[in-house]
Order: sequence, then C-alpha cells, then structure tokens
Amino acid sequence: MAYLELENICVHFPLRGGGVLRAVDGVSLSVQRGEILGLVGESGCGKSTLSRALMQLQPLTAGSITLDGVNLSALPPAQVRRRRLDFQMVFQDPYASLNPRMSIYSTLLEALTRRAPLPRAAREEAVAALMERVGLAPEHMYKYPHEFSGGQRQRVAIARAIAPRPALLLADEPVSALDVSIQSQILNLLTDLRRELGLTMIFISHDLSVVHYLADNIAVMRRGRLEEYGRAEQVFRQPRADYTRRLLDAVPRL
Repeated sequence: MAYLELENICVHFPLRGGGVLRAVDGVSLSVQRGEILGLVGESGCGKSTLSRALMQLQPLTAGSITLDGVNLSALPPAQVRRRRLDFQMVFQDPYASLNPRMSIYSTLLEALTRRAPLPRAAREEAVAALMERVGLAPEHMYKYPHEFSGGQRQRVAIARAIAPRPALLLADEPVSALDVSIQSQILNLLTDLRRELGLTMIFISHDLSVVHYLADNIAVMRRGRLEEYGRAEQVFRQPRADYTRRLLDAVPRL
C-alpha cells in the first residue's frame, strides 16, 4: 500500500450567480514512502488548492486522502491537528509564512517542542543543531526574519517544517520567489534532507525543469485534472500530452 493515497479528490467552489468552479476535479494519485512527487501546472490549474486539501486546510467536496493507512478526511479537527505533525508544508513566500515579531530562535523552538517539551538547558543547542542542518549559522538565532535574505528565510521555513520530524513534506513553489543562483542551493538542501531524514515529498511548481531535477515521478495538472503522470525522465523526454509538451516548450534553454 502506498504511503499517501489520493482517491478522486474534488474541491469545488460555488460561483456568485450560479455555477461551480471545479478547482480540483477527480484527482487520484499514490505516493510511495521516500518518493518525491513533482506536481506541475500553470497558475490556476489547481495544484495549490490540492496542496491545501492535502494539509486539511481546505475541505473536500468529494474523495478521500489516506496517509499511512489513516483516512485524514474522515478525522475530526482535533485529531487532524495532532496528525499534522506528520505532514508539514513549506510555502512559496517565506517572509509571509514567518511571524515577523518572533525571532528565529522562538520560531524554531516552538516547532521543536510541538511533539514533546525540551528541557530549558537543551533548547538553545537543539535550535542551533536545526539551523546547522539547513545551512544557517547558529549565532544568528536571535535575529528576526527581516534581517535575513530571501534564501536564508526559506531555509528557516524549511527548518521549521522539519522540526516536528514529519514523514511527509509539501513544498508549494518553494524556490519560485528566489534568485536563480539561490534556487539550486534550496533544491540541493531538499534533496539532502530527503536522503538524511527519509522524507516523502510533494514538490509543487510551474517549472518542469526544476521538478525534473528533483522528482522521481511527475504529475501534470490542467484545469483541476491530471493531464499526465509518469516517471520524471519519461515525462520530460517523451511526454504523452500536448499540454505537457507546451509546458516543456516554455522552459528557457541556452
């Protein structure tokens, strides 16, 4: 059985004046433990709505989401909050996702103690070790988000996401707001964390070249539906869908 199972996921929104917006419409996917799935599509295709549904932040219109044998969509809110320690999210804009009034130390300590409290004497050491794991200097732990660059803030966001020791990490366009030179550093960091921590990952992007670098399998979304799914190399080299070929044609080349 796959670690993550999505069966006929639908997220529909009523439109003013009648009608329905089918943001996600009948998506079924399975993700094996330790796999990186690349979820690709243009803006408005439904991939971010699907990620919010996976995080149980958006109610489903239909379908089910099963994580490690547990149907998340059938759990009451209190149990969902407890299970959310097992699946964490990295957002596109790290500045918007971090509390500007909290120091990096406070942000990461809060995440580290979500599963179990830490003795006061061990807290600073634990935050320092977490910062080093994502390539940040521990001596900056008492600084605030505005004192870091965009790439450093995204490293903080990744550190916060892995602090509760999740098994599944959802990364929603985590490099699209960063300079190209920084993007590769963040992608390499995610690759290293996947190997070191045994993470299962869903990496969401509009850029097929970025996803091809990172993912084992690629799912292409269009207008709320799956347009294509397969091994990353196969989708990149021999796409079956016309829409996938158009996405590949849009990738800049030297």
